[in-house]
Amino acid sequence: MTPHRRSRLAALVAAAGILLAGCGEGGTADDGEGHDHAGSAAVVEGPEDRFAGVDLPDPYQRPSFTLTDTSGAAYDFAAATAGTPTLLFFGYTNCPDICPTTMADVAVALRGLDRALAEQVQVVFVTTDPAFDTPEVLAEYLGRFDADLPNRFTGLTGEQSAIDQAQLAAGVPLAEDSGRLHSSLLLLYGADDLAHVAFNGGNTSRDIAGDLTLVAGA
Repeated sequence: MTPHRRSRLAALVAAAGILLAGCGEGGTADDGEGHDHAGSAAVVEGPEDRFAGVDLPDPYQRPSFTLTDTSGAAYDFAAATAGTPTLLFFGYTNCPDICPTTMADVAVALRGLDRALAEQVQVVFVTTDPAFDTPEVLAEYLGRFDADLPNRFTGLTGEQSAIDQAQLAAGVPLAEDSGRLHSSLLLLYGADDLAHVAFNGGNTSRDIAGDLTLVAGA
C-alpha cells in the first residue's frame, strides 16, 4: 500500500470512526424509509460538510479492476461505470446484517428517486467471500433487492487475489476472517469519477437518496 493510500485510509478512519465491521455483531434494522444500525460509530459533521454521508475531503478516484459478473463475463469496473453515478460496496451474501441492510437501504433510496435519475445510477456489489459467492449465488442474492428497479445491481466475484486488488484499488481495507470482517463503507462516485462521499452504518436510505441527487446534479 502506498503512503498516499495509507494517508487516505487514516483520514477516513478519523472521519467515519470505523472501516471494518464484523457481520452478525449486533446490527439491527427497522422498517420504514431507512434502517437504524445499532453500535455504529457516530459521524460528526462539520459546518462546511456538504453531504449527509461521510464527506471525503480527499476524494477517492474511481478504481480500475476487472472481476467476473453474474453472467460469468469479465467486468471492467472503471470502463463499465465511467462517468456515471455509481455505488460500490464490498461484502458477502451470507452476511446476516450489514450487507443486506446496506443493499436494502440502497434499493429504498433508488425507489424514492425520480426515475430518470434512478436509471443513471449503477450499484456494484463485490463479494469478499469468493469461495462461496459464485456468479449464480450473487445473482440470486441481489435479485432480492433490485427486481423492481430500472437498473439491476451488478454482482462481482473472482479469484481472491483479484478481489484483494479491487479493495486496495478502491482504497478500503482488505477484508479479514474469510471475508466476514469487511469494510462497511458504501462509496458513491460521480460523473467526475471521484467519490466525494461515502456512507456507513450511521446513514439511512434518505441520506443515500439525498446525496445521490446532489452528486448527479453536480
